[in-house]
Amino acid sequence: MPKQAVLLLAHGTPETLEQIPEYLRNVVSGRPVPQAVVEEIQHRYSLIGKSPLTEITMAQARLVEKELNRQGEANSVSHPSEAWTGHPIPVYVGMRNWRPYIPEVVRQMRADGVEGAAVICMAPQNSRTSVGLYRRAAEAEAGGLRIDFTAGWAEHPLLADAFAERLRPAWAKLSAEVGEPAPVLFTAHSVPTRTVGAPAASAESAGPKLWPGEGSDPYAEDARRTAELVAARVPEIPRWWFAFQSQGASGGPWIGPSVEETLDRLAGEGVKALILQPIGFLCDHVEILYDVDIHFREYAGKLRIRLERPESLNASETLARAVTDLARGGLQRLRDAKG
Repeated sequence: MPKQAVLLLAHGTPETLEQIPEYLRNVVSGRPVPQAVVEEIQHRYSLIGKSPLTEITMAQARLVEKELNRQGEANSVSHPSEAWTGHPIPVYVGMRNWRPYIPEVVRQMRADGVEGAAVICMAPQNSRTSVGLYRRAAEAEAGGLRIDFTAGWAEHPLLADAFAERLRPAWAKLSAEVGEPAPVLFTAHSVPTRTVGAPAASAESAGPKLWPGEGSDPYAEDARRTAELVAARVPEIPRWWFAFQSQGASGGPWIGPSVEETLDRLAGEGVKALILQPIGFLCDHVEILYDVDIHFREYAGKLRIRLERPESLNASETLARAVTDLARGGLQRLRDAKG
């Protein structure tokens, strides 16, 4: 029986402030990074200590591995044709912008004898600026390793369930403390506007598209759809909005509305308390621990808005079940294609 595995892909994060210049060059694919930007990112990291993204993603992988093999054993008797092969299925983790780098992990998988892998990006909303680049990095090193790549899973019901599980207690607590139902602002990471437009003709002819749709990037629609699904699971919420956060320092416009301009508008409407839930991130990292917990909270405070956020998904068992479901589907497709 061919050896199967799962590969989770994530952004990656440096371990020390001294590594940030190299890390940022990876993020921007080798382009020069202004020193002022480097120093600002170092300042943000210094305020939160370090980003736990890598450690949390590794822990998520262990949860998925445990759930995947537990389910496999339980289902093997009644569904012997499904993805579980009777042997433990390992879950690997590769990072695009820091160690362990995706190419290195894929090479290790090949050395370990893996012949087929379900590959899942830990960014549920599909975009060529994230998911597309991760996919290219994995496929470039695949060689004879057969890959089933999950392009996007923004509408997975267990993903919405996981976010709703985190949102509900935080919403109830704030609403009780302020004496009325609190509204919610959902957010996802912004991307440059130029990256979500239809690709140029030359790009179309260079190879297959890495995203669905009529030549357009689905990211913004995916992000809003996730927010809609989470909100539907917490119908007690009186009102909710959506904004894009963490716009970068590169030139040109980034997609919005931004969190800051949304907070300005809500303050003008008389909002005094608000839950902000990032639904584009699956664990704590700098865009939550600094951007939300420090910057947005301070910005909201100046507008006399109390801003709170739910716990991040991190070690959510519901999230692990969502990723496991995706992994099992990918492994089964590999088996079906193999015949």
